[in-house]
Amino acid sequence: MSSLKQKIKDLVNKRKRQQNQASGTRAATSATSPQAPAPAAQPSSSQPPPIGIQSKAVADVQAATTDGTLQIALVNQSNSDQLYAYITGQAIDSNYGLFLLQSDARTPYFPASPGTTGAGIGADIAIPLGAPGNTVTATIPRIAGGRIWFSQGAKLVFALNPGPGLVEPSIFNPADPNHNINFGFCEFTYNAFQVFVNISYVDFVSNIPIALTLMDTNNNTQRILGMRADGLSTVARGLRDQTAKDGQAWSSLIVQSNGQDLRVLSPNSGITINNGYFQNYFNDYVNQVYSQHTNQPLIVNTQAGFGNVNGQVNGDGVMDFGNGSTFPKPTAADIFSSNSGPFATGSNAETNTIIPRLAAAFNRSTLLLSNETPNGTNASQYYKDPVTNHYARIVHDANIDGLGYTHPYDDVVPDGGASQAGVVSSGNPRVLTVTVGGNQAGDSKGGCVIL
Repeated sequence: MSSLKQKIKDLVNKRKRQQNQASGTRAATSATSPQAPAPAAQPSSSQPPPIGIQSKAVADVQAATTDGTLQIALVNQSNSDQLYAYITGQAIDSNYGLFLLQSDARTPYFPASPGTTGAGIGADIAIPLGAPGNTVTATIPRIAGGRIWFSQGAKLVFALNPGPGLVEPSIFNPADPNHNINFGFCEFTYNAFQVFVNISYVDFVSNIPIALTLMDTNNNTQRILGMRADGLSTVARGLRDQTAKDGQAWSSLIVQSNGQDLRVLSPNSGITINNGYFQNYFNDYVNQVYSQHTNQPLIVNTQAGFGNVNGQVNGDGVMDFGNGSTFPKPTAADIFSSNSGPFATGSNAETNTIIPRLAAAFNRSTLLLSNETPNGTNASQYYKDPVTNHYARIVHDANIDGLGYTHPYDDVVPDGGASQAGVVSSGNPRVLTVTVGGNQAGDSKGGCVIL
């Protein structure tokens, strides 16, 4: 975390997590909430850097600014010729106005604010990707809070609320017109500092595998391989097996349509739909952690200016790190969401650096393995306890390279450790290739499209 690039990445990740954590109520009522916190996923050239990023650091990185447009190669690796893409976000250079890309993959569309909620979009924004093997090249301006959506078999229905705000497809509302459509997305930010893209499973696993390849102007290439075409069935099978082992609601996270598996919800999304899921799941594990740290401290490396901070359980049964950073025992819902109970962020900057590392450790069940986190353990030790975030374990295993956001703080790594989050980024991007369908996932044909 010591490098400038890592600091910039951390800032983007923080803003991205805020988007994910709001996704349970993602029928947006304005263009700035909950699609992305205003004004941007990173500081723009017209705004001061947020807390945690030093002004000098931002000034130093401006030497590697990106230009005003980005080319995105959208590659159909599915078996379907009914595959569509949609690109949404906030146009940074147009006062963060709601941005949609039209079906020709190059014409921006800035909808006016409607007079009523649920109004039609007023333009065709479904980009047809053509037959399997076909590539469509899209061109976008600088975008904050961006998503590249995909749907198979049918077009998605977006709508507008006054603002304008984009009403996005919902996995939570059975009455949503998109509920039974096979859809997914990846997330991105493209601004004056860099392009930053990730595949996310924080809300759900789609039956449309997505992979990323980013080539920069020096022809350096980064790849996130994603899942194979049978990725969803692999995840669903793993969850059913886990329910057979422990009797928990893992298999209830599988959503079906017409008797076929359609998507898999994350535990946090599942609890949003049914708060009876996993109610006491982490209780014994949490009690063991708090018992262990009644007599010996838990060392959290904040990977920030606060350095290492020591927490110990006080007489009230609360983990106390001093300086107002206190953590009552979290529930399963707190752990899976990573933004409620003791993990809700606030005005205490030191607490806000402890939260990601503590929440990640609970999801990964590493707090009984070492008295230090995140530096006390590594990825080979994650999810080994019988009580853990098995969704995260199974989803990581289903990805060819094991990478992808499976919970909100999956980007937390020990110093010098390898990222688990499924991210590509560059300050001088040449082309971003997004492949969908998984038929050639991981092989040489799934690489970057040269434009």
